[in-house]
Amino acid sequence: MDFIKELDGGFSVIENLKVSGAREGKYGVTIILSPNSTASAVFTSNKVVAAPVKYTKNVLKKGIISAVFVNSGNANCFTGKQGLEDCETLVNLVSKDLDLPSDEIAISSTGVIGREMPIDIISKVAYDSISKLGDKPENSLAAAKAIMTTDTFPKECAVEVTLTTGEIVKIAGITKGSGMIAPNMGTMLSFIVTDAVISAVEINRALKKAADISFNMIVVDGDESTNDTCLMMANGASGVDVIHDDKLDPNFQEALNYLCINLAKKMARDGEGATKFIEANVCGAKNFDDAKLAAKAIISSSLFKSAVFGGDPNWGRIVSAIGYSGCDLNPDIVTIAIADDSDEVDLVRKGEILAFEDTPYLERAEKIMQSKNVIVNIDMHLGDGQATAWGCDLTYDYVKINAEYTT
Repeated sequence: MDFIKELDGGFSVIENLKVSGAREGKYGVTIILSPNSTASAVFTSNKVVAAPVKYTKNVLKKGIISAVFVNSGNANCFTGKQGLEDCETLVNLVSKDLDLPSDEIAISSTGVIGREMPIDIISKVAYDSISKLGDKPENSLAAAKAIMTTDTFPKECAVEVTLTTGEIVKIAGITKGSGMIAPNMGTMLSFIVTDAVISAVEINRALKKAADISFNMIVVDGDESTNDTCLMMANGASGVDVIHDDKLDPNFQEALNYLCINLAKKMARDGEGATKFIEANVCGAKNFDDAKLAAKAIISSSLFKSAVFGGDPNWGRIVSAIGYSGCDLNPDIVTIAIADDSDEVDLVRKGEILAFEDTPYLERAEKIMQSKNVIVNIDMHLGDGQATAWGCDLTYDYVKINAEYTT
């Protein structure tokens, strides 16, 4: 897609946007300042919902966000009335210090569930973060770093898109997420800003489409968070409207899809304890929904994820996952292949098993499974549905990290 150009600098590519990040030990605070932006978001579908999710859903009814407060180290979830009061305290802090309406400030949190917010520490870090607000690449990087928990690297992306009209707009975003990832209409925490002119209603439509093929197609461990939030803002700094004849410019949607997929893949690659990245491509399914079910089943399978860690080309675990996914499947015509960045080999071709012991197919498969990037390609030969999902292997370190998470 030559109309999309990836840029360096994260949030710094967006005019009229300032961001910051600060940390004290495991506690971090990120501030995103984009006055009078139209905004919308997608959230977790978990029935246990964190206080900041409830709070921000209410704020978004206005459709305008001027700032976002994000903290790491504490999820502020299952904290009752006190949790909402803590949200108000932190929002009022930002409102007073930056002279912004409190009903235009969103809040998001990540960390341990069921612990009261250490409000004194978080407030102290918040003031530090606010004092560092800026529009440089280093500010964007600091913002991405401040929301990390078990993440091993910061995640940011920025793109420039040439619309079908020839006009140019930019989109940038940061995300965090490493464990407790099986998104459903959201991700761990992701924040996106564009300089385009677009209404909150249209943002919501575009964001749902992008999330459905990106954040909702990654699985690290199969556990859906209570705090999942993907919030998008449009500050209109470019003056370019991306709605033409009541329709969203398709190039803008493609660029948003690209950015969200980029961020989602970084989360999958950074799965807790991960040593390998998994991509599952399904084509020839009866429809998109079936392709999605099959792809996510493959990257969700603990058995297959363990096999990837061990370098075992156990394709039986792949076909088993597809079989229980709920999609239509005819085992007699399915094709299963695995690949890396330099080779691809069919294990099963239209129902015929090729990868027996001591065959060249199996030998090649064993070499591929040693790679850092393991790709599963499935052709169902049933229709034109296709989907891609991303994940990572399941390792000893994943168990160790989560065995000691609150200690």
